[in-house]
Amino acid sequence: MQLGHTGRRSGRRFHVVLEVVRYDRRTGEAVVVSGFGEGADWLRNLRSGGALTVDFGRGPRPAAYRVLPVDEAVATYAAYERRNSLLAPVIRPTLTALLGWRYDGSPAARRRMAQQLPMVALMPAGPQSSGPPAT
Repeated sequence: MQLGHTGRRSGRRFHVVLEVVRYDRRTGEAVVVSGFGEGADWLRNLRSGGALTVDFGRGPRPAAYRVLPVDEAVATYAAYERRNSLLAPVIRPTLTALLGWRYDGSPAARRRMAQQLPMVALMPAGPQSSGPPAT
């Protein structure tokens, strides 16, 4: 998925390609992981309230977002690992490098990872929406 976001300081448009770890066909909600944690520029730009778009290859659409609570993030990543078990030899070393500690796929490691690397749900929104949906 390609995320379009507006720079919080520059006002310029940027795009980043992110791996979707969960997709809900009914709602169009896609969940991604911020591999560089809270400091990722795209995440900081989202939080600043600029315009967002998501593109799954059919052109950009306005989007809104929400940050998953830790328990939902843990369950989401556990399901992702079950669906992609053959990729574990690649994913675990990559997460180890990003996290700075050995990620072994255990429930405790998954919880620690979810606390360190935010998971963000992006969903199609009306043309005027740019931030998280009202709760």
